[in-house]
Amino acid sequence: MNVTERFLHYVSYDTQSDPDGTGTPTTEKQKVLGGVLAAELSQLGLQNAHMDEMGYVYAWLPATPGREGVPCVGLIAHMDTSPDAPGDHVKARVVRYSGGDLALDGERGIFLRQAECESLARYVGQDLIVTDGTTLLGADDKAGVAEIVSALAYLTEHPEIPHGRIAVAFTPDEEVGYGAGHFDVEGFGAAVAYTVDGGELGELEYENFNAALASVTIHGVNFHPGSAKGKMKNALLMAQEFAALLPAGETPANTEGYEGFYHFTRMEGCESEARMRYLIRDFSGEGFQKRKETMGRAAEELNRRYGPGTVEVDIRDQYYNMREKIEPHMYLIHRAKAAMEASGVLPQEVPIRGGTDGAQLSYRGLPCPNLCTGGVNFHSVYEYIPVSALQKMVEILIRLLTVER
Repeated sequence: MNVTERFLHYVSYDTQSDPDGTGTPTTEKQKVLGGVLAAELSQLGLQNAHMDEMGYVYAWLPATPGREGVPCVGLIAHMDTSPDAPGDHVKARVVRYSGGDLALDGERGIFLRQAECESLARYVGQDLIVTDGTTLLGADDKAGVAEIVSALAYLTEHPEIPHGRIAVAFTPDEEVGYGAGHFDVEGFGAAVAYTVDGGELGELEYENFNAALASVTIHGVNFHPGSAKGKMKNALLMAQEFAALLPAGETPANTEGYEGFYHFTRMEGCESEARMRYLIRDFSGEGFQKRKETMGRAAEELNRRYGPGTVEVDIRDQYYNMREKIEPHMYLIHRAKAAMEASGVLPQEVPIRGGTDGAQLSYRGLPCPNLCTGGVNFHSVYEYIPVSALQKMVEILIRLLTVER
């Protein structure tokens, strides 16, 4: 299979993770693709290809003769897809984009609008992989998986190309923040690694948000509405007050670059109790701490208004900015840039407005910057990826793995 065929095959598997799941992985269906990948890596000739009991897939490609002393480099991608949009029954297809709005399902009026997706203009005349607009595509991160497997397949087919030992891992649950939680860093055996989990072709990332998940519980007091005056404390209305106490302009829709935000992702409940969920994001440690304190003060204010214990806030840190862990190993960035440039791709160092497994792994002793996949509009039914980007990333990975180290 070539990289496009692999990608189309992988996205046929539903591997959405679940933020409320209690097992590892959070959904058992992720293991179905994990088993397929372990078998494929074994068939390609990689050593010790297997999926462990928690759904992590590991394997390694031995060094070519004379390169045994080269430090092992790792490649990592995640198998799960985001729960932010439907992810089952993905209907992926290759279309030639001729410009203007792209019909995903013309009969139902679902279009990828050029005015809403500026990147489309760069791909006129190219083949794009899209869906029918009812599900996400899964390029995040099955594109990374397909690119890694295709690069390894090329190296096994061309044993004359020298390279050091290469470790590979595919993780579950990255999209819900748990992807690195049970990663076997020691068993992986790499000195350094790259995640292949970024966006458009050329993006190279080694700094990311500090991240926390905030769960807000609001306890109301309910009475029959006919006799509620002076007694009812409607938890849903108090939830609205809580949201209004946070900076209105500091949301994902109003921020970019290095600007942090509060992302209100869920609310459920009734008059008696309401539950809210927020993602807190900031690139600086100081700004991150201030955001958490701001959320705490909002809870304090509502407890002052409505009584102690009305609002409870549980804030759990998820991951931190990996920049400080990558800076002592900037040769990783220089090497990736050289591989891109040699492949005719202009590298662009950009901050990750999100996170990767590499952010957590970098804090566990495995420096791990992030490479692009070529995908666009992740976590959305408008997600797509150019076929040329898939192909070019395979070339970049081969150069990265075979450059003198």
